[in-house]
Amino acid sequence: MARGRAPDYDAQRTMIVQEAARLFARRGYPSTSMNEVAQACGMSKATLYHYYRDKYALLVSITDEHVSRLLAVVTEVFAVDQEPIGRMRELIRRFLQEYAGAQDAHRVLTEDVRFLEPADRERVLGKEREVVSAFAQTVAQVRPELGGAHLDKPLTMLLFGMMNWMFTWMRPGGGLDYADMAPVVADLFLGGLPAVATRETPGITV
Repeated sequence: MARGRAPDYDAQRTMIVQEAARLFARRGYPSTSMNEVAQACGMSKATLYHYYRDKYALLVSITDEHVSRLLAVVTEVFAVDQEPIGRMRELIRRFLQEYAGAQDAHRVLTEDVRFLEPADRERVLGKEREVVSAFAQTVAQVRPELGGAHLDKPLTMLLFGMMNWMFTWMRPGGGLDYADMAPVVADLFLGGLPAVATRETPGITV
């Protein structure tokens, strides 16, 4: 009879992915060994191999699972009937909420996707393209003339530039967190500097 999975198998697997993402984000995928991942997880390398066959399998899991969660957020937001501006604000809020708890995985997705083999890279990047397309579609709905001028995607990439690299300067325990920045990013993207509201001074409503 085949041996079944331990009751905590999924929890252990999640912990391994999180620890591997933390190491990859700080040391880089090429410079991190399975032995270091095992040590960070507090387990033997033999036990680690019970969950993942090699370091590459961890990279696939980190990148694919993270971008799949982002795509799921898009699906959930689009399932709610709302005006385009409201949808854009909700997309920004939900994405920054997701980034707040997945900074390491997001950094791995941003910096280490190039190490994926072609088929895996295309699958992951295909999901990324779906995410970008959903944002660009919303931009074009907010400002239809931008779509006609083929500016919907460039503007979407500028928005992701604001959101994706926030981890490089935002520090835990600082004066602002991801939840604080979500309305700021939305205000800035939708209305420019005059629209950015502070706690003391409201901006222009957009």
